[in-house]
Amino acid sequence: MLRIFSRIMVKVGKMNPSDKVRSYQLVKPVQVILISDRYLNQQKGLPRVPVPPLRKTCEGYLSALEPIIEEDELKRAKQLVEAFMKRGGVGEELQRSLERKACNTDNWMADLWGKLEYFENRSPVVINTNLPIVCPRLDFRDKQGQIRCAAKLIVALLEFKTTIENETLPAENLGGKPLCMEQYSQLLSTCRIPGLERDSVVFHAKIGNPPKHITVVYNSQFFVVEVYHNDGTPLTVDQLCVQMESICTSTSETNMEPVGILTTLNRDSWSKAYLSLMKDQTNKESLSAIERSIFTLCLDRAIPRESDKYCTCDFHLITHGGGSQWNSANRWFDKSLQIIVAEDGSWGLNLIHIVADGTVIMAFTDYLVASMKKPEMMQASILPLPMPQKLHFRVTPDIKEIIEQAKRSMDRNIQNFDLSVLVFDHFGKNYLKAHNMSPDAFIQMAIQLAYYRMNKQVCASYEAVSQRMFRHGRVSLLLSTTSVSAAFVKAFDDPEKQNTEKIDLLEKAIKTHKENIKAVIGGHDIVAHIIALRLQAVENKIPMPDIFRDISYKKFLNYQLTTSQVTSNTGSVAVHQVDECFGYSSCYSVYNSHFVIEMAASNTHKRRNTRHLIQNMKDALLDMRALLEQTPRAT
Repeated sequence: MLRIFSRIMVKVGKMNPSDKVRSYQLVKPVQVILISDRYLNQQKGLPRVPVPPLRKTCEGYLSALEPIIEEDELKRAKQLVEAFMKRGGVGEELQRSLERKACNTDNWMADLWGKLEYFENRSPVVINTNLPIVCPRLDFRDKQGQIRCAAKLIVALLEFKTTIENETLPAENLGGKPLCMEQYSQLLSTCRIPGLERDSVVFHAKIGNPPKHITVVYNSQFFVVEVYHNDGTPLTVDQLCVQMESICTSTSETNMEPVGILTTLNRDSWSKAYLSLMKDQTNKESLSAIERSIFTLCLDRAIPRESDKYCTCDFHLITHGGGSQWNSANRWFDKSLQIIVAEDGSWGLNLIHIVADGTVIMAFTDYLVASMKKPEMMQASILPLPMPQKLHFRVTPDIKEIIEQAKRSMDRNIQNFDLSVLVFDHFGKNYLKAHNMSPDAFIQMAIQLAYYRMNKQVCASYEAVSQRMFRHGRVSLLLSTTSVSAAFVKAFDDPEKQNTEKIDLLEKAIKTHKENIKAVIGGHDIVAHIIALRLQAVENKIPMPDIFRDISYKKFLNYQLTTSQVTSNTGSVAVHQVDECFGYSSCYSVYNSHFVIEMAASNTHKRRNTRHLIQNMKDALLDMRALLEQTPRAT
């Protein structure tokens, strides 16, 4: 399951790289119970996310700083925090301002997250913010199999859409408490629209006359396919196969400009090109058709494969398309949902993160994967079908040059995208539970140990955690690096430390991690609160408090490990977004007898190596298991 708070950007004039917090699209999964109820009924009773007490957040802030800054820096940070919290001081003023704001919105944290992370984030959405899900390979290797698979996925998705529209989707419940279900209604018929300074998102399903068509992309050309008959019934698998075959036999032209590659640009460049395209009526109509569509289906060429079990080429295909010479232009990365099917049986999803978080997206993915295993109903195709409509673009010389720039930029970004995947099959969840260890916390300690062994220092890190028990709840950040986890990783390879002491430190670190998870789920997100207080100073034109100008604040936000537990019921794997301003990003899946660990980084300056880190993580997990087996523990 996934959940992500995503990067937060806070501006004072111009934003510094250190003012960005990136959190992903993924989170620690929870055991969700489905209940029979109209799923939107429970929305009314969900509580608003609270504004945490100022002192509690400030104490948590100092605790987070303790393992990652120098002693003299910590001493100064304590003085600044004390001055910030003093009675009648600026901290209380900003806290009251935030509390007033929270009273006038359903979720102050979601508002902060959406505005700063997505609408004002000017990085390309590809690799940086979109959420890819790689699904288990299917058993076909030709065009006919690809078409059949695509048709079945369309039918399954339309069935899912019906449960959303009829409110028959089972409501989700955690520990007796209902979860927010709003995100499901935002998955479809939604599109991100580029703007000169900030983007927007349009939910076409919530506007009159909701769309009845999808967009199909093949050979970087776009087609509109109506997926409902005039009487409102959806097309069958066989009927959809006819439509897909029609598209695949009608795109012999290869001199068409690949307009889809423009969506891979940084948002400033793309927004200018978008406005230029919109000046032409034909372009305007084609853009509207794509943006209004229920979703986009991408029929891809197969890219060269590797031999490992979790072939990383599948991850690259679903994340970015493989480059301008392959499928990167066979996309519309601003669409809320892209379903990608290649000729060799590889397939997956690519979604914009603003519409939904990982838990919802993975539940949706599992539904689609399971649907592919259902037997097909044979239905005769007797009704006439409208031909797919090809979308046309009039490309000026200026736009043509921007397309060439987009190709070069995309290929460069892909070259700097470093990704590794490990299937760790030495033990899994059952083994750790038998030793009374939290699997999630155990893996978090292994990640920190692996990083420490590589870099000989402790770094700031976080894990994404769900807050769906609140109205419009999204994700929050659990600060994974603590004083006790730092003590554990520093002691682990110390020959002067006894195994009993190492085990004691491990148990304390895991206990602290679990306690912190509980606090974050309950609404205490230290990172969001601190950043929101800073933003209140900006909005209210209050001189920036020294606490936010100090080097300690920059180090607090300088996360070198961003992580999420993302476990699927069907073997699908999520890919964590990356950013060159940060370090490593990891999604991991926890199963009874194995783990799947995905590690990614932006390697612009060739300082990072995911293969090295993931090998160190494997070694750390094995060494930690050896420690458990070699050391007697009290029961």
